[in-house]
Amino acid sequence: MLLSSAQLPFLPLRTPIPPFHSSKRCRLAAVRENQVKHASSLELDRSLPGTGDSHAEKKAMGTGIEAGELSVRYDDGFGTKSVKDYFDMAKEIIKPDGGPPRWFCPVECGPPIKDAPLLFFLPGIDGTGMGLVLHQKSLGKVFEVWCLHIPVNDRTPFEGDSFGGCLALAVAARNPTVDIVLILVNPATSFAKSQLQPLLPVLEALPSNLHITVPYLLSFVMGDPLKMAMASVSKDLPPPETLDELSKNLTSLLPILSDLADIIPKNTLLWKLKLLKSAAAYANSRLHAVEAEVLLLASGKDNLLPSGEEADRLWNSLKNCRVRYFKDNGHTFLLEDGINLLSIIKGTCTYRRSRQHDYVTDYLPPTHSEYQKHIEQEYRWFLLATSPVMFSTLKDGRIVKGLAGVPDKGPVLLVGDHMLMGIELSPLYKAFLKEKNIIIRGMAHPILFLKKAETSRQEFYHFDILNIFGALPVTPINMYRLFSRGSFVLLYPGGAREALHRKGEEYKLFWPDQPEFVRMAARFGVTIVPFGVVGEDDVAELVLDYNEQKNIPYIREWIEENNKDILLRSDASGEVSEQQLYFPGMIPKLPGRFYYLFGRPFETRGMDILKDRSKANVMYLQIKSEIENMLSYLKRKREEDPYRSIIQRALHQASWGSSAEVPTFEP
Repeated sequence: MLLSSAQLPFLPLRTPIPPFHSSKRCRLAAVRENQVKHASSLELDRSLPGTGDSHAEKKAMGTGIEAGELSVRYDDGFGTKSVKDYFDMAKEIIKPDGGPPRWFCPVECGPPIKDAPLLFFLPGIDGTGMGLVLHQKSLGKVFEVWCLHIPVNDRTPFEGDSFGGCLALAVAARNPTVDIVLILVNPATSFAKSQLQPLLPVLEALPSNLHITVPYLLSFVMGDPLKMAMASVSKDLPPPETLDELSKNLTSLLPILSDLADIIPKNTLLWKLKLLKSAAAYANSRLHAVEAEVLLLASGKDNLLPSGEEADRLWNSLKNCRVRYFKDNGHTFLLEDGINLLSIIKGTCTYRRSRQHDYVTDYLPPTHSEYQKHIEQEYRWFLLATSPVMFSTLKDGRIVKGLAGVPDKGPVLLVGDHMLMGIELSPLYKAFLKEKNIIIRGMAHPILFLKKAETSRQEFYHFDILNIFGALPVTPINMYRLFSRGSFVLLYPGGAREALHRKGEEYKLFWPDQPEFVRMAARFGVTIVPFGVVGEDDVAELVLDYNEQKNIPYIREWIEENNKDILLRSDASGEVSEQQLYFPGMIPKLPGRFYYLFGRPFETRGMDILKDRSKANVMYLQIKSEIENMLSYLKRKREEDPYRSIIQRALHQASWGSSAEVPTFEP
């Protein structure tokens, strides 16, 4: 795999790439042919500061990750480094040693999990190889990370030098049979339209004693100083302390900009700009030959390169290209706050150990930082407004608050009812992550994983988050493989038809006739846990449903255009008709509360379900009936909840604090 940009590029791949001219003398990617004679360019360099090769050495430094599976909500180390760390490391690594460019492995990166794919990081114009400093720890747990360092005084021509996106594309174009994933960050293929162009004559005429001004000029177009300063500020701090930390970081950041004069001296910068011009031309002339999978990350506020326009062009020019557009970020994308590169790779299903992404074996559990950002922070107000309550049923039939009645070990199949648009999902995932430290693998409609609806300005969006938290297409083979691995699987037999129900159909199950999930569960002795959830009618009112939208010409045409070859079950009988995917028209209500009840587990181990289909049918109907009974129970019991209204909950939290648990009815 290659990740790259004019400033900060890199390249992660499963199989090492041969040199440009197909020589087999070197097993490393993008090593220039005229360097093969230098041993230091082919081997890991242990002389560089902050580098090393020994996994034992890395383990001794307290990484805490063994070469096995990662635990749920593991500490990925994201957010522990800042832009200042980049400058500190860069100042050390640029000290001349007379050697050629060479690869090194940052100690902070490892050791990774077993069978981790390779990731080659190609530096940009700085050449230090330290551009991943904010991401080294998180990437190093799941990749074998190798970074390329190019000494300040190196003057090798482009075909051997590293200019991120240009070099990554050139490598892919000249090695079409090699399995590579390219991750391009604001690539310099648009150099001809860059604001760097006017710098060439200025640099040539600039007196050497004034070269210190160049880094300051560059700093204004490289990125947003506020986002860089915020990169290491904890998101849990109250506003006054956040402002204080931000002020300190900004104060310390400004003086170190002068260090750019040492990292990129005038003569080096002039050389690199000329090199970049030829590199862009070289790569652009070979775009047609690129067969590799490409993920392009483009910034909307890149003042150095027209990255948004370039995303449009590359989207149309490359055969297998996807884009994620970050409209509020600048050129130094990977040094700015809020950008977690590992999350982007996971969310776009770019992480893979073979030629095709595998939703089961390539899945990486959510990290602590992902849980904090995407659950605790992004859904904070929704969770606060709905104040979800979880109940579960013990083996003796008693209903208790919490998830004590749900098994702690898999394989487990959670089977329940969908509320409108699946709005019950985020509280459900949070409860299992927080109380049981368990990730649920949700079986979702395959349309959520199609790439054909994406655009060249596609932002990192909700469906990417589903990938991070374990969603995968609902297919028999996926269920089979998850059960064989002892996973917790979430299944809604009513599917999208249930989540997109019409007026008067809330809390109605739309299940097919066939009990196939029961038979699949019995094959692996899976414990089936039915559950019901209510609260949809307390937070939103459906005002424009499928039937009504089909009577509006423009909307009907839009639905039909976007639903070619897509059919959903129409009713509870399981028969297929012309029901299609659509967006329900809703208006919010003064929010009530969500209530979840997990029923008594159904054990399939030891039952003769596979041989006797009638027993599978009986259990299937029992599970369905149990969910309907739980829905009736919750709708009845919520009337006894003195805190069903958000007003009463707000008054309680005003007295006891926003983090205080709000009481509910007694089960």
